[in-house]
Amino acid sequence: MQTFKSWLAAWAAVAVAASVGAAAHAQALNANAPTVKVGVIGPFTGPSSDFGTQMLEGIQLAFEEINAVGGYMGRSYELVVRDDQATPDLGLQAAKDMVSTGVVATLGYCNTGVAAKSLEVFQNAKLPLIIPCATGTPLTAQYPAASSYIFRTSPRDAIQAPYVVNDLVRRGWTHVAIFADTTGYGDAGLKDVEAALASHSLKPVHVARFPLGVKDLQSELRAARDAGADVVFSYTVGVENATIANGRKALKWNVPQVGAWPLSFPFFINGAKDAAEGAMMAQTFIAEPSNERRASFLTAYKRKFHKPMAVPMAAAQGYDAAYLLAFALFGIRDGNLAGLTVKTALENISRTYYGVVATYERPFSLNDKDALTENMLVMGKVANGAVTFARAEDAKRNLLVKRKN
Repeated sequence: MQTFKSWLAAWAAVAVAASVGAAAHAQALNANAPTVKVGVIGPFTGPSSDFGTQMLEGIQLAFEEINAVGGYMGRSYELVVRDDQATPDLGLQAAKDMVSTGVVATLGYCNTGVAAKSLEVFQNAKLPLIIPCATGTPLTAQYPAASSYIFRTSPRDAIQAPYVVNDLVRRGWTHVAIFADTTGYGDAGLKDVEAALASHSLKPVHVARFPLGVKDLQSELRAARDAGADVVFSYTVGVENATIANGRKALKWNVPQVGAWPLSFPFFINGAKDAAEGAMMAQTFIAEPSNERRASFLTAYKRKFHKPMAVPMAAAQGYDAAYLLAFALFGIRDGNLAGLTVKTALENISRTYYGVVATYERPFSLNDKDALTENMLVMGKVANGAVTFARAEDAKRNLLVKRKN
């Protein structure tokens, strides 16, 4: 079997060789040619830094590998990094910075509300944005797909919510209490969970809304318990997930907590400790070396950063987003990296990318800007302070190649 490193080198050699034939590329191949700038925006400090930093590290690792085999036609990729601190105003300023800095595309945003405030900047500037982490369903639906410059490699909540709800129904947990924060992420997630329940002719028995930073939700938890809830579906990104879990423990209310991928974050697992045990969530990537590609990624990450991967899903999605951008740019043979050209290249990636999360065959198109589909999800579970597979069939299915359906 061809190893990943040999495959990467072969891929780069083919791409560069194909480019050399064009006279217009002579300057691009010059060692003194300028770099290709790529923007990266995310919460690298502040309340969402646990997964923002992981996204950044996945992106850094990918471009380090790509640069090692020639970058874009001999030009190295240079990352232009901005910290949005999970704050919409800072995210907006970062977007404006990317336009003025002259990046060819941006990989960014972990928080739905932060991303939502910035989309117009990218769309108006005709500057492609690939979202590796933020999952709010409206983000890739803001503009008509054919004209949209907004792409995504994270699973939108419109597929996460029904995936988790289907699992709940299969387990017989049909009296659902929803706890959603009042951010854009919570708003969109609540709608997606309610729609998923409605597809089973179900309604939540209790809905609780709360602001970020809330310290005590016991009154809402009591109300959910009194309403007969047999499961708590939480939709928030920070320590509030732990507030819910610790509140359940204090009330000695032993019902499961489920949700989207933030239940895999350290802010939840470390903040709730034993109260986090058994929590289940949608995942695209669990840090187990189930194939050569994933094993290579996990080994390379540990070698570069000298630490365990805290939020594997964020790192993997950032890594894959970087490679998909690079694959798209290698389809541009004349060196023209204008926004419309890059957008068109992303919509027409012809070469299969064997990624960490999935195998990507035409991940985007003119009318589809979301790379992931529901069949790429698995159920994760907190066990002994780490995330593993919640279902044996998911662990087996993870050995197989996952392609977009």
